[in-house]
Amino acid sequence: MTNAFPRPVEDFEDEFDLDMGYVASGPGGAPLPAEGADGPYATDQGGAELDHEGRPPLQFTPPAVAAAPVQPSAPAESQMPAVAGFNPVGDLVAGASAAFSPPALGGGGGPEVSVPRIAIHVFAERQDTLGAAERAGQDRRLSRATTQIRVGGVAAAVEAYQHEPTPPLIIVECLKDPQTLLWEVDQLAEVCDAGTKVVVIGATNDILLFRELMRRGVSEYLVAPLQPLQLIAAIGGLFNDPAQPFVGRSIAFVGARGGAGASSVAHNTAYAMSERIGANTVIVDYDLPFGTAGLDFNQDPLNGVADALSQPDRLDPVLLDRMMVRCTDKLSLFAAPATLDTDWDISPEAFEEVTTQIRSTAPFVVLDLPHLWSGWMRRTLIAADEVVVVATPDLASLRNAKNMIDLIRQGRPNDAPPRLVLNQVGVPGRPEIPAKEFGSALGVHPSLVIPFDPKVFGAAANNGQMILDSGAKSKAADAFQMLAQIVSRRELPMLTGPKGKGEGKSLFSGLFKKKT
Repeated sequence: MTNAFPRPVEDFEDEFDLDMGYVASGPGGAPLPAEGADGPYATDQGGAELDHEGRPPLQFTPPAVAAAPVQPSAPAESQMPAVAGFNPVGDLVAGASAAFSPPALGGGGGPEVSVPRIAIHVFAERQDTLGAAERAGQDRRLSRATTQIRVGGVAAAVEAYQHEPTPPLIIVECLKDPQTLLWEVDQLAEVCDAGTKVVVIGATNDILLFRELMRRGVSEYLVAPLQPLQLIAAIGGLFNDPAQPFVGRSIAFVGARGGAGASSVAHNTAYAMSERIGANTVIVDYDLPFGTAGLDFNQDPLNGVADALSQPDRLDPVLLDRMMVRCTDKLSLFAAPATLDTDWDISPEAFEEVTTQIRSTAPFVVLDLPHLWSGWMRRTLIAADEVVVVATPDLASLRNAKNMIDLIRQGRPNDAPPRLVLNQVGVPGRPEIPAKEFGSALGVHPSLVIPFDPKVFGAAANNGQMILDSGAKSKAADAFQMLAQIVSRRELPMLTGPKGKGEGKSLFSGLFKKKT
């Protein structure tokens, strides 16, 4: 009962699970209707719902109805059965979600949500709830929101809002019996402003309690104990924009040192995601003075990114489409102007707003970040859904990669560590740090090792082509297809050859080969 509006199981990825137990839903995931006179609510002659005292239920959204509080009383067995600890349906759904999610690909991400600039007040009773709320408030997904955590349950919230306006979202915890919880929720409704959303955290996993809270205008009911990602997903679900069908997954590529080849890795990986996996992808080249995305795709330099950053408040889907260059049917490009006529002194808020707007245009957004350090670089790396650090096997890359990974880990406590790609491995005559030792020093095993192949990479760069086109049979092409599967968490489609044999390669294709 921790999800008020159930979604398909496949929407949840990796380590993020929701306990879906005791969530009754009808077509489209909507809660089932009232059960008539035998349920918690009766109806009058006009069909309107009435509570036990013959009045309409209180609402946290307009119109607000003020009435006398419902005094706590012992619930009838048929109305409020307390069912705690036994949740076979929820366990089954959670197990199926974990079994079908791709942990080997994802490595532990969280829900992809976008929370606007709102104030969130949390009133918690349990210490673990306080800790989960604190970790959620520090998460990158809530970076635009302002979170205020207070000790105390519903009574503390009622006392606080006697003298101050309510924020857009209130999260309250109550560990009392269901009837007392409903009574306290009614008290809270009388001091809440119109439009305030309320999330209730309780100790009872009960479908009737859930329905009763929904009828009273509560937006979500969660069962303690909570994990930070559960709380983040619940908050994100309440503020989804109906006009925005999805929030694209942002994947940031950054080089540990200059010349590590992060841009080449980013562009070829994005091309593999769009052409081999078939996912709509957008490349954003944030290296404004020296970006090479236009050269790599043989496109005339445009001021797409620069124009977007100069007017982030005016961006809309139509304007974004005009600024993008369509390289293929599924790959679009925000190219950098690559000029030195401007100092490019742009605020971090502009980069954040442009990235947020672009994420609404495609399922995957590849951010090609320059090798520099500034406030907007730090915020972009921490806010990205996936971070890929591209390094060469030398001491300078090892030092810089360690600094980056340590900082990103600290700023993303609820996410998996960044991925490490070792590029240009095997340069003749150059002493190198072995990949195993390189990963051990960083505490991150390299996700991919790309061999040094100057002929293939040089020909592709000079011709404005991708490795998958100019050197389809090279080891680098296989490496980019593998990296595309890892960061997108999708497999390559299986292609059927002339003899009916599957020729597509995927991370799991070798597990199902028939042994002879």
